[in-house]
Amino acid sequence: MNENEARSIIFSKMSGHGNDFIIIDARTQHTNADWSERARVWCKRRTSIGADGLLIIEPSSVADFRLRIFNADGSEAEMCGNGARCVAAFAKQREIAGSRMVMETMAGLVGAFVQDDVVAIQLTNPSGVKDEGFLDIEGKILPFYFINSGVPHTILFRENVAEMPADEVARLGSAVRFHPTFAPEGTNVDFVEVLEPGRIRVRTYERGVEEETLACGTGAVASSIISSEFEGAGAPPIRVEMPGGTLTVDFKKRGDSFEDVWLKGVVVFAYEGNIPL
Repeated sequence: MNENEARSIIFSKMSGHGNDFIIIDARTQHTNADWSERARVWCKRRTSIGADGLLIIEPSSVADFRLRIFNADGSEAEMCGNGARCVAAFAKQREIAGSRMVMETMAGLVGAFVQDDVVAIQLTNPSGVKDEGFLDIEGKILPFYFINSGVPHTILFRENVAEMPADEVARLGSAVRFHPTFAPEGTNVDFVEVLEPGRIRVRTYERGVEEETLACGTGAVASSIISSEFEGAGAPPIRVEMPGGTLTVDFKKRGDSFEDVWLKGVVVFAYEGNIPL
């Protein structure tokens, strides 16, 4: 290994419906890099690789591998649905695991199944479902629902979600994300419209990215369950239309709990390269 190689690391860039990630296999590339700091630097658009998050694959004693998830602001997340789907496709391609696999995350063990460019992941069971509550935002009282689908999500139902100006999504999303109700961890924010039974439209302001993303896997799951339970979206599976594409969410309700939760959609390999450490 020459001096330049020793100071760089191989990465892959992948996308799940526009939710894009930098992926590094740290099992074979031994480094003492500060991943939180690297995420802040590498995820910046226009000045570096650019991404919604940095995904690190490490060895695991309880699963095929361990997945660590760093948001663009450097914070480490418990779970990321589209990130896990991208990593599953990466692991299958690189023969880290077979078509069926289990990954260890901060949210628990997550199963995955890869078939060509379609990846389905089985998330941990959601928790903390809260019936309708109310927030005082910008002098207005907004009804909301809450669920933790691996990470916390606050659901706001709106009409004409697709026509919401981007600055409104950013402004309201940030206000809810940092609202004292959700302190200190904060929350992701989903603007949701039920289009018909089995079909919803969602736009998500992501905690840690601190802006709207083109898709959010855990947001799709959270919005599907809440829409089905409280807003007449019907029984699963639920098609979730997001700016970056359509995801499918399936789940079962047993009593007051939601189980056997699956998120499915396409992933794309963008490119591979070396980045200086």
